[in-house]
Amino acid sequence: MTEQIIVAGFGGQGVLLAGQILAYAGMEEGKNVSWFPSYGPEMRGGTANCNVVISSDEVASPVVVDADCAIVMNKASLMQFEKNVKPGGYLIVNTDLVDIKPTRDDIKVIDIAANKIAESAGSIKAANMVILGAYNACKNVVENKTIIKCLEKIMGERKKHLIPMNEKAIELGKEAALAQL
Repeated sequence: MTEQIIVAGFGGQGVLLAGQILAYAGMEEGKNVSWFPSYGPEMRGGTANCNVVISSDEVASPVVVDADCAIVMNKASLMQFEKNVKPGGYLIVNTDLVDIKPTRDDIKVIDIAANKIAESAGSIKAANMVILGAYNACKNVVENKTIIKCLEKIMGERKKHLIPMNEKAIELGKEAALAQL
């Protein structure tokens, strides 16, 4: 089993964190992983994306060319990464920030209103967790409980109070995706 994922958006959306959590969760479950971030010089608002590979075999390259799934959090990311999803793969789209439809018909598109769902969970900042829950509903590469465990490690004691909201966001994202599968 090898899963190649692209997570993309703009700085401040938590796309690098979402990819990092996936990589940590894969590692926690004994899989081989790589996480390869890429971002512009801006702190917020610039482009940000990462390539994540989770595999039962050794990871030959951290660069994802033919993605099993691309998660796109904004319009520019859809335009840039839709072409990288292999036929039959998944494209998970944050429809709150993407006002165009994907052009391909050989992939599975999952539309998630991540910002609105995150707000209902407690904060728009949890949109990345909504998308992560949607991704995991589609692909089930790691367990949601492992994602939460890794989130707890990353957030630490100082942000521990945010875990229940993020857990709710993951669950709501999962439900939104399952409704489309």
